[in-house]
Amino acid sequence: MAIHAEGLVAIVIFYVLILFVGIWAAWKNKNAGVSDGGDRSESIMVGGRDIGLFVGGFTMTATWVGGGYINGTAEYVYLPDFGLAWAQAPFGYALSLVVGGLFFAKPMRSRGYVTMLDPFQQLYGKRMGGLLFIPALMGEIFWSAAILSALGATLSVIVDININMSVVISALIAIFYTLVGGLYSVAYTDVVQLFCIFLGLWISVPFALSNPAVSDIGVSAKEVIYQSPWLGKIDPEDKWLWADNFCLLMLGGIPWQVYFQRVLSASSATYAQVLSFLAAFGCLVMAVPSVLIGAIGASTDWNQTTYGARPPKDKDESDMILPIVLQHLCPPYISFFGLGAVSAAVMSSADSSILSASSMFARNIYHLAFRQSASDREIVWVMRFTIFVFGALATAMALLTGSVYGLWYLSSDLVYVIIFPQLLSVLFVKGTNTYGSVAGYIFGLLLRIGGGEPYLKLPPFIYYPGWVNQEKLHHLTGNVEYFVQQRFPFKSVSMLASFLANVVFSYLTKYLFESGMLSHKYDFLDAVVSKHSKEIMDKATLVANHDNIILSEMAPVRQTLGASLAGTFINTEVLSDDGGSSPEAFHNEN
Repeated sequence: MAIHAEGLVAIVIFYVLILFVGIWAAWKNKNAGVSDGGDRSESIMVGGRDIGLFVGGFTMTATWVGGGYINGTAEYVYLPDFGLAWAQAPFGYALSLVVGGLFFAKPMRSRGYVTMLDPFQQLYGKRMGGLLFIPALMGEIFWSAAILSALGATLSVIVDININMSVVISALIAIFYTLVGGLYSVAYTDVVQLFCIFLGLWISVPFALSNPAVSDIGVSAKEVIYQSPWLGKIDPEDKWLWADNFCLLMLGGIPWQVYFQRVLSASSATYAQVLSFLAAFGCLVMAVPSVLIGAIGASTDWNQTTYGARPPKDKDESDMILPIVLQHLCPPYISFFGLGAVSAAVMSSADSSILSASSMFARNIYHLAFRQSASDREIVWVMRFTIFVFGALATAMALLTGSVYGLWYLSSDLVYVIIFPQLLSVLFVKGTNTYGSVAGYIFGLLLRIGGGEPYLKLPPFIYYPGWVNQEKLHHLTGNVEYFVQQRFPFKSVSMLASFLANVVFSYLTKYLFESGMLSHKYDFLDAVVSKHSKEIMDKATLVANHDNIILSEMAPVRQTLGASLAGTFINTEVLSDDGGSSPEAFHNEN
């Protein structure tokens, strides 16, 4: 296949536009949040806390509507054994945003946190914050790598250019404008990218529907024409597996820094909630063209197209059904619009994840854990360096690792199983401590890893009730792959076990130390006995007072007195028993 000059021109124009918008946003907002006495590092992380409804709604939607979202939705609708019934991402992520807006956005934004890890370090200490950083970082990096890998495959379908070059150029552009402008550049480019996704896919759908090789998708939804109906069905033996995956999307979609970065950048807690609800609606709207493209793929007689007689599912190319439909069922100039849409989707998610990972590292690991005396300028440079490092790491994984999707699936499970119950505990359960947090971490990790991961060919060492041996035929090679499928909802059970372990061990250790059954000298994590000691002041300095928080929404925190710590707040729950900053006290204040 020859290189399509029109496709290259379309890609170049799109990338130049994105780069221009990113640089313009950085220049326009270069002094935002800093002129009022704020820190430059915090401005990069949370955009001066003045992201409006329009830009905020777009950037939060674009964060979820990535390459995996639009490609994966189309793939599952197309696959004969799954269909729309198993395309859970649109409804799962939409409900995730609704739940996040209802229960998590207000307490996180009202307390003035800068990253998702702040409450963990505030209550459990810097060491536990570092442990929780690991699954959070894995999720962000593997997610970026997975969607960059998808971009390379998509470009190879529509435009015959070097895959590695296209991935590297896309990553470099996203890294560059993120380096220059931080959240402002990411947010403003998200507006353009989301518009490109919407326009590119919706322009393509009518042309694909009108192709002579495509049957009526209304008929193929319920009847067998070329393959099983694309509406799909849920077999009784798979209902718990379906429910487990849906809970993973709905609840596991909350504890991500990419989400809370938008929440914490809102000008108020109420705005943060509204942004979540707007993004939930946006996710559903943006999924419609992907669902239609998947249905079109399932309703096509591929023998009448330039693709060939064998359908994509028989060539193990179901994951690329969206670009295949654009390439073979639409005119060339229309398919290039769709290519721009896919590229936009990839970049809109990759830049957000890279910025999120670098924000957590610069603030929670470098600054709060190792260099509390670091200047604002030093933190900014550390953040810029890690943006480049994490971006390069995600790009390298996309080009060199064959199992990048498996790594992302496993890491997203760990976010659900480990971080979500910890977030529940730290925000809504009074009395949890570091011992409970460590126990919950270990329980969740062992129970999830014990269930295995077929994508990584990781065999289980815990066989949950209802497990079955399955086989997968690779059509191109004829090889049959055998794996264990866990039909028991072990991911959700692991999450609940992690939460209960946190609560039970927290109260148990508290009772043992306070009753004298365990000597105070064994409180090596300083989690119970040393709560009253001034020696744990280094757990403070987490929340800055120069953000735009409405006073009525403030949590009851007290300002420190030291001149070097001027302009910071501390969580007094780790220093006193007055319950002033407990979850219950916070809710009573509101």
